[in-house]
Amino acid sequence: MTEAEKITRASKSNLALAFAALPKERRRDMITFYAFCRLVDDIVDEPAPRAEKEADLAKWRSAVRAETPGESALAAPVREIIARHQLSVDHFLEIIAGMEMDLDGASYATWEQLELYCHRVASVVGLVSLGIFGAKDPGAREYALKLGLAFQLTNILRDVGQDFANEGRIYLPQEDMMRFGVTREDLASGNRSEAFLALMDFESVRASEFYRAALAARPASDRKALVAAEIMRAVYSRLLEKMRLDRWQVFDRRYSLGKFTKLWLVLRGLFGLN
Repeated sequence: MTEAEKITRASKSNLALAFAALPKERRRDMITFYAFCRLVDDIVDEPAPRAEKEADLAKWRSAVRAETPGESALAAPVREIIARHQLSVDHFLEIIAGMEMDLDGASYATWEQLELYCHRVASVVGLVSLGIFGAKDPGAREYALKLGLAFQLTNILRDVGQDFANEGRIYLPQEDMMRFGVTREDLASGNRSEAFLALMDFESVRASEFYRAALAARPASDRKALVAAEIMRAVYSRLLEKMRLDRWQVFDRRYSLGKFTKLWLVLRGLFGLN
């Protein structure tokens, strides 16, 4: 088992689930790319001095361009997929920049500020994935951009409690919290007030709109290439709906879909039914 496969398997991510729908070579390269994203994210989250984290991220910035002293064992495979699929190095640098935003703690006054973060850590991931999937239609770009925003918003809503417990991170836009009367103290105490539920409903509508926009932008000519992405869309949109129907018990549990539901969505995706 390669280093990338070990990292991906350990993550137990919904995204990794969809890789099974890819041809062998593309699946291998998506696993490598996903492992890169996980490693960079883990650098930011690890309990280490800020200077050490910045140095590790700087090393990755160098390593995606060329062989770098002391680089990760994953660096060479990452450069290989960049060359094989003619991927943009700038996209990898933008992903690193997005992860680095967490070093300053999550605090976003407006949706526009949060959108930049979501774009970097999720939508740009989608753009890189298009190249690995083999999508050719220019319209797939809009699909990936909107789907990335939907995915990241879904993650943010799922992890509200966990993120606050982790260094007090709050990704919800401050303007939205003020609009609904939700305070930092409410998040600290796990207060599922009517105001909190209304805020979460509001953000979930925004996420749902991005899912719909992505589906509307999906190019028919790339339907086969986007099977894995469509499985991801089905899984994450179903997860969003599950949380909404359960009235956002995000302080007490970390939501996920059952194995049977995931398998069903994968099979539907393979037959183009999602």
